[in-house]
Amino acid sequence: MASIKSGRMSEDIRRIISGKMRDLKDPRIKGGDMLTVVRCDVARDGSFCRVYISSFEGYERAKEAVKGFDSAKGFLKREISNVLGLRKCPELSFVADDSIEHSAQINKLLKEALPQTEEDSGDEENGEE
Repeated sequence: MASIKSGRMSEDIRRIISGKMRDLKDPRIKGGDMLTVVRCDVARDGSFCRVYISSFEGYERAKEAVKGFDSAKGFLKREISNVLGLRKCPELSFVADDSIEHSAQINKLLKEALPQTEEDSGDEENGEE
């Protein structure tokens, strides 16, 4: 039962932090439209939460944003406590993640490979008709 609660709490924390990114005034986070909260991992006892931050602009930008999130940690903990009605909010730890950059690279490779196969299959279909 604890894993269901921690899973639900991690999704709620992810949603709250994503929503509050626009309210933060830190210049490292200000361009929040290019930042994404990829996932949150909450400990089973709810005392610790690791938040993974990624950026479309690259891994270095995500590392800068993590510094901004670290400075806004108190504000975010208060908001999470108020919204979820928790007596003790989990300790937040922010980690830079390069999953968006990695998926963009894979997508680019797929787009390079697929047009060649589509053109080849398109010629075969036109020849059969």
